[in-house]
Parts: sequence; C-alpha cells; structure tokens
Amino acid sequence: MRAIVLDRYGPPERVMRLAELADPVPGAGEVVVRIAAVSLNSWDVDLATGATLVRLEAPLRPKRRVIGSDVSGTVVAVGGGVTRHRVGDAVFGELSAAGWGGFAERVVARDEAFVARPTGLDDLTAAALPQAASMAWQALGGADAVVPNGSLHGRRVLIVGAGGGVGTFAIQLAKRGGAHVTAVERAMWKLDALAELGADVVVSGVGDGTEPRHAFDLVLDVVGALPPSQSGEMLAEGGRAVYIGGSPRRIAQVLVASARAGRRSEADAEAARHVGLLAAVPNRDLPGIAALAAAGELRALIDGPHPLDQVPQQLARLQSGAVLGKSVIEVG
Repeated sequence: MRAIVLDRYGPPERVMRLAELADPVPGAGEVVVRIAAVSLNSWDVDLATGATLVRLEAPLRPKRRVIGSDVSGTVVAVGGGVTRHRVGDAVFGELSAAGWGGFAERVVARDEAFVARPTGLDDLTAAALPQAASMAWQALGGADAVVPNGSLHGRRVLIVGAGGGVGTFAIQLAKRGGAHVTAVERAMWKLDALAELGADVVVSGVGDGTEPRHAFDLVLDVVGALPPSQSGEMLAEGGRAVYIGGSPRRIAQVLVASARAGRRSEADAEAARHVGLLAAVPNRDLPGIAALAAAGELRALIDGPHPLDQVPQQLARLQSGAVLGKSVIEVG
C-alpha cells in the first residue's frame, strides 16, 4: 500500500515522503480499513515537527512512522473476536488513541476505534469530523448544550481561533444551541465565512483590553491566544473558559489557574469563574455528530480534497494558518 512516512522531525515537506509499505494484517480484536479520506489536524503538525510535548515521549526520533488520525473508509478485513464491524461496513473515527496510521491507503486498529458511518454522510465530510467536531461538542458542554433550548440557550459564547476545524464546528453547534456567538479569527480573509456559518459577531482580534469585562458565559480558546487571567476577566459570574490548544507555556499557565480555582470553597463554586483545559474523549460523541452532519445540520468547511502525496505540503499550509476549516485528503 501507499503511505506517507515520517523519517525524522522537521518541516513536514522535508521529513515526510510517499512510500510503499506492506498491507496491514488484523490481529485479535482489530479491523483493517481501506481509507477513502483522511483529514489533517494540528496534532499531525506537532508530531512531524517534534513539538515540545511530543519530544517528551520520543526525544530523538518520531515514535510513529505513519501518522494521521481522522479517517473514513470501508472495513476490508477483521481479526478474531471482532463483533462491532464486518467486512464491507462503512466506518470512520479518530485513531489518536489507537496507533495513528491514517496517512495511508489502509490502516489497522482496534475495532472500537471506528464507528459506523451513516447513510448520507460522504467520506470527505466524515473524515473532517472526528477530532475537531468532537472537541467543539465537548468544549461547549455536550449534547445537552448543543440541542435547541438546551443549556447554551441565551448564553454568550466567545470562540478564539474560530477559523479552523474546531472553531467552524463550534460556531454552528453553539448557534444550534441558541447561543450568541462572537468569533475571533486573526486571518481577516476568513471572517466572511465565519459570519456565513452563523456567528453573530466576527472580529480579527481580541486581548487588547477593549473587550467588556464579564461579558461571556463561555470562552472557548482553540489556539491558546489569551492568558488565563484575561479570559477569566472576560467571564460572567459562573462562566467557563475552556482551552483546547496552545503553547506548552500557555498550557502550564492554564493548569496553574485551574488548580487555584479548584481550591475555592464549595460555597463559592456556583458563582466562580472556571478556567481549564479540555480533556477530549475520542469518538464518544461521533454518532450524534454524524447524525447532524448527515441531516445537513452541521457543515464541514473542506479545504481540498487533496491527493495523498500532498500531505506534507498541506501540513505546511495548515501550520502557516492558510487553511479555513478542515484540510482533507482523498485517498481512494
């Protein structure tokens, strides 16, 4: 099979290449999926370049030769004991907790790493959903928050770094839940698209001190742009700031702020402003997310599709901020 392999850490277009590898064989509890499409995530960039947190686990060379996590395709082989899927099933899912391997024509992973792809959901859209849409869904508060008249109804939500995959899904899900959404994206060329997705306010900057204090019930920082102290100042009483990404320094700041908040007395808990990191659970919410997408209620902004041999170049584009929504590779 064809695959994009990672030889060493560095710029993706220099350290990744197309190669021929042996087809994978399923072991007990595993399935082999013929990949139709795979999407790119910032985690892929981190794995290729050897970001600080990546090097804590593998300091000298990449731990995984084939990366890529968000795939859609068809089951072509099953190992012993597999009960969830059969040969011929249309599936999709996130493989970050199941060995990665998505930048290839085939991948082998645990049976439970995949969920059924519903009729009406095409491979390109399905590949765009797993990580980004799940993070948006969970950061907003889950199923109870994103249903009409749910817990987000009438709430004020700020999404920082709204032009990528997580942000574009978060806008739609928050609006579905009845929230008033302010979308922040420094790439001004993306702002019109964010307004078309339903954002009530779109701006190219935040954090200059001009924002009203205590204005938002939820601050969702996709890129770690705001210091925790500043996001906390922007929260209304009882509000939450949820960080999804950011530099190691920013993540450390958020962890410290979260620990301090956790020491508040129970009497103050209801009124307290909470700042913390999202601990996303892969694939858990994909059936509900997929149902919305198949029904046309959740849209993926797809950059591409691009061919498999373009993975290194498209990762470089993603790293530079040149992608609106999700960059998707059409494998076969």
